[in-house]
Amino acid sequence: MKPVPLFHAFSRTQAGRLLVLGVAGLAATAALVATAQDKKPAASAPRPALTVSVVTPQRGSVPIALAANGSLAAWQEASIGSEAGGQRLVEVRASVGDSVKKGQVLAVFATDTLNAAAAQARASVAEAEAAAAEAAANAERARVLQPSGAMSASQINQYLTAEKTAQARVQAARANYDSQAVRLSQSQVLAPDDGIISARSATVGAVIASGTELFRLIRQGRLEWRAEVTSAELGRIGPGTQATVLAASGTQLRGRVRTIGPTVDPQTRNGLVYVDVTPVATPGQPARAMAGMFARGEFQLGSNNALTVPQTALVVRDGFSYVMRLGEGDRVASVKVQIGRMVGDRVEVTGGLDANARIVASGGSFLSDGDLVRVAAAAAAASVPASAVAPATAPASARASTPASAPRAAAPASAK
Repeated sequence: MKPVPLFHAFSRTQAGRLLVLGVAGLAATAALVATAQDKKPAASAPRPALTVSVVTPQRGSVPIALAANGSLAAWQEASIGSEAGGQRLVEVRASVGDSVKKGQVLAVFATDTLNAAAAQARASVAEAEAAAAEAAANAERARVLQPSGAMSASQINQYLTAEKTAQARVQAARANYDSQAVRLSQSQVLAPDDGIISARSATVGAVIASGTELFRLIRQGRLEWRAEVTSAELGRIGPGTQATVLAASGTQLRGRVRTIGPTVDPQTRNGLVYVDVTPVATPGQPARAMAGMFARGEFQLGSNNALTVPQTALVVRDGFSYVMRLGEGDRVASVKVQIGRMVGDRVEVTGGLDANARIVASGGSFLSDGDLVRVAAAAAAASVPASAVAPATAPASARASTPASAPRAAAPASAK
């Protein structure tokens, strides 16, 4: 038997060891792969995109209103002027914004000249009455002597004519005196009606010509809304129609149609509707509706039965309105709808939606077709803690049945 070289024996031994280590490495790798596969989580279920609340459309009575724009104006505005021309103003008792009563003194003129003229006219009346009394006595004597022939017919006619002339002079003097008394009374400028002073041009010390305007008065403080309505809509409005008006100052007014203008503007094709308005008093906030203000309002034309949804349920995309409808499997789909009037926080739906449909109440703009959602009621049930369903620890009897000396399970090798 030939002896084996030493390096051959060593090589075989080393190769065997390497083979054993390789097999052991492969086994360890297989074990690690198996452990990793055991720890790999199972495929998770699809997660909802959003938690939403679901509502159904409601059917009810919705008021029919016709919107319009216009301006507030005085119902009637009176011009108060001077009648006693050439007199000097000595007192002005009213200013812009003052509320006045009918017959209230607004301004006073100087009366010195007027008093003198009235006194002169009164003296003229007395003089004329004295002359008339003398003429009447002469005429009476002539009538007595006429049958006796002691006085000629011409003389008798002269006395009778003088009597009538004296009576006429008395009437003329009295008329002059009445005229001076009227001028004296015109030294006080009086309010022709209840109302509010809207303008004043009277100045103390000014000599005013006859007919000069001193004040402007909004009669009875009444305002009206002159609404511009298209000719196509005028037929829907009539006297007595109720209206709600909002002034530019934020003051709300109640109104009733008084009349409709007889003509339509040929340029705009709009007609004027005259609405008597009354400010609605708000606690702690005075009414600030004034003539000349812009105002918008609505005419109440009745009501009808309509389908409505919350405004928050609408999703506007590309100029169209949609709602997100909840379908099978809690997945949503967008439905295009036609909308009409807005009533508070709800919108009328005129088409495209079934009355029994379940729609997303809000947040629809964050959803797309086919998205999975979680309904709010289901989400509330899922959020109940486990302690509310089962006790967190076992009862005492169960703990007592477990031997204290029972050995604990050994920790798995992967936990070490």
